[in-house]
Amino acid sequence: MDGSLILFNILNPPVLFFFLGMLAVFFKSDLEIPAPLPKLFSLYLLLAIGFKGGYELSESGINLQITITLIAAIFMASVIPFYTFFILKTKLDNYNSAAIAATYGSISAVTFITAGSFLEKLNIPYGGHMVAALALMESPAIIVGLILVRVFAQKKDKDDDEFNWAKVLQEAFLNGSVFLLVGSLIVGMLTGETGWEKLQPFTQGIFYGVLTFFLLDMGLVAAKRIRELRKTGSFIIGFSVIIPVLNAILGILMAKGLGFAQGDALLFAVLCASASYIAVPAAMRMTVPEANPSIYISMALALTFPFNIIVGIPLYLEMIKLLG
Repeated sequence: MDGSLILFNILNPPVLFFFLGMLAVFFKSDLEIPAPLPKLFSLYLLLAIGFKGGYELSESGINLQITITLIAAIFMASVIPFYTFFILKTKLDNYNSAAIAATYGSISAVTFITAGSFLEKLNIPYGGHMVAALALMESPAIIVGLILVRVFAQKKDKDDDEFNWAKVLQEAFLNGSVFLLVGSLIVGMLTGETGWEKLQPFTQGIFYGVLTFFLLDMGLVAAKRIRELRKTGSFIIGFSVIIPVLNAILGILMAKGLGFAQGDALLFAVLCASASYIAVPAAMRMTVPEANPSIYISMALALTFPFNIIVGIPLYLEMIKLLG
């Protein structure tokens, strides 16, 4: 692998600020981001990336290639939880296995945004329809994870009727992050060039500044979560790094077979490799309380997220280049 790509990625200011946040925790600094701001940063990033994707879709239109891409995204988000569940079952109980499998079947929007930033710095184009793929990949993993719980870990002491599928589906499809991302995408498509010109100073001008602040906060949170992983053992730690690479390889092979452009292939691989630390944990806490949140949240946030934004993104691009 070309080490210069990793160095290029690490020297990206938002990634460096992620390291700074981790160092602040390791050195016991009192640095912190006030509580409401990370949520605001997250909402802004979802709005900006969704609106930009909608604008680009309005320019390109929806064709056969885009439709195939979206179907492939839903397929991967549905399949990944199945095989990861059976891998996890060799060491963990059914509840934790299902919760972790759903976490790794879903996506991290910030990892996607960081990959997009990486592509832009390399002047590699990518399609706005990949934002639609991002939006579509979050919910299927939640549904599959809960089906796995129902099939393999049914509660014998409770009536099946207590399981409220309406709430589950609402959490899967109408949680705040999915709703804002899809809504922004639609607004971008409807307003097109006119809307883009009006909002560009907001959605683009301050984008990297907000991303930098958000990754600084992510560094603080990730460093705190690393301590919780000391109790989980080598299997969980190995899974958090090896499975994303495996998922990325499957995504790259699928992208190759379906004729994706290089930038789209990288974003698709990143979506397959990332893990949710917001939407899925919220759904799992509500519907699978038997699973331990400190395991699946810490895996996604303290190991998989840093691995992907530091090493994974350039690694996956190098794999794509090797496949031509």
